[in-house]
Amino acid sequence: MLYFVIVLPWFIAVQHQNPTFFQEFFLEHNLERFATNKYQHVQPVWYYLVVVLLATMPWTVIAIRALVDGVGVSIIEWRIRHARTGTETAKKIGVSRPGDAFPEFLVLWALIPIVFFSLSHSKLPGYILPSLPPITILTGDYLFRARGRGLQRWVLLGHALLVGVVTAAVLLLPWFVSHGTKQMPPAHASIVALVSALSATVLILLVVQRWGVERLRVATCSVMVILLLFLYGVGPFYGIPGLAAGKRTIDLLDRSYSARPLAERIATIVPSSETVAVFRARRDMEYGLAFYRNHEVANYEEVGVPPEEHILVVRVAGKGGVDLGSQGALEEYLEGRHYEPLFSWPEQELVVYLVGKR
Repeated sequence: MLYFVIVLPWFIAVQHQNPTFFQEFFLEHNLERFATNKYQHVQPVWYYLVVVLLATMPWTVIAIRALVDGVGVSIIEWRIRHARTGTETAKKIGVSRPGDAFPEFLVLWALIPIVFFSLSHSKLPGYILPSLPPITILTGDYLFRARGRGLQRWVLLGHALLVGVVTAAVLLLPWFVSHGTKQMPPAHASIVALVSALSATVLILLVVQRWGVERLRVATCSVMVILLLFLYGVGPFYGIPGLAAGKRTIDLLDRSYSARPLAERIATIVPSSETVAVFRARRDMEYGLAFYRNHEVANYEEVGVPPEEHILVVRVAGKGGVDLGSQGALEEYLEGRHYEPLFSWPEQELVVYLVGKR
């Protein structure tokens, strides 16, 4: 009842202002998204297990151990709560009074979104973001309790090795973004990444050996800060200007995965009010251009060719550089209308055209 008292006034107000709200929000973007593949986000049932493993980096090993520990504590708490004092169950457990059920609350909070959305046909990483705070709390609590007794060897070693793997992966990321995974990086880059990974691993082990688990956070976060500086460069912050030479990695990632730099380039050619269309571009690029230009983007395959002069973004290659046959298909769509290439965007295998009016 309290939940409905809080949310119903808002839903009713929105429905009053937007008569299609119930149909679009509840039926299409909730029920249909869950039960069908209407929005083309189908993934295997184990998809969110991978998402959780990546989302808890570099603390994944400890987070898994903490979650398992939380599940074990929750089972014991549940058995105590449902066992009468003095019964065999309570005696076997060795504790006659339950705790405050906080571990059980965190475990349920963490697992229910993962299990629920794993059953959905449509899956996106953000759906299980609510599971990350309880996993983080369980991890922090586990580390706090481990200060006295220490971490199990396999947990500490696994954490240190994972930090090393993350270090190597981040340092080699620019190469794989530029050249793909089929080409191995040059020897000097591989050696630097390997030495850095071993250094990060040894640092974690030595710090914990010398100062205990309470310094594990400092050692791990020190490595992460260095990697973030490698990714994002130095500055601008706290009066420190941005160093252009250090921004190469983030600029490469920006051009390879974001629509923002492409939208900025297009803005130098036409104003935001002018029509921009896409053909065979990825959905994230289509939506990204609409977002950064603050203007709807036309899709040839959905609404056809706009009659007015417009900018057209065409994807010419797919995974592994496979030719999508966009050029021939484009000529069929345009039916003799004049068009000319303006520039290419090789980082995302795109070509931008100026298409004349009908």
